Amino acid sequence: MRGLIHHIEIYVSNLRQSQEFWGWLLEDLGYDSYQKWDKGQSWKLDQSYIVFVQAEDKFLDICYHRRRVGLNHIAFHATSKEHVDTLTEQLKEKQIPILYQDRHPFAGGPNHYAIYFEDPDRIKVEIVAPS
Repeated sequence: MRGLIHHIEIYVSNLRQSQEFWGWLLEDLGYDSYQKWDKGQSWKLDQSYIVFVQAEDKFLDICYHRRRVGLNHIAFHATSKEHVDTLTEQLKEKQIPILYQDRHPFAGGPNHYAIYFEDPDRIKVEIVAPS
């Protein structure tokens, strides 16, 4: 267990939108809903969990941007290339834009089969197939 991530907590601008976006994605990746309260929700996989918390109004004035100091993106393992392809289709059905479409699914290089997209707060998400 040493060194494994215990949890990640992300403050969001609109909890309901984040719950919809992250709920289907995390559950597809094997996470289960873990905790839920009026200002947040978490999903857990094994011993790690991800928490989303509604940011207070007074902190919503400056939006997140992945090129500022701080988190750039979150990357998850897919089960296969077919899993990445299925998620790609689901994202399109949900009208969630795919990043780097001109290089998809090899935007990370010729040996890196992945999909890139953004959550409602524009946090970049990457789903990577095993090599």
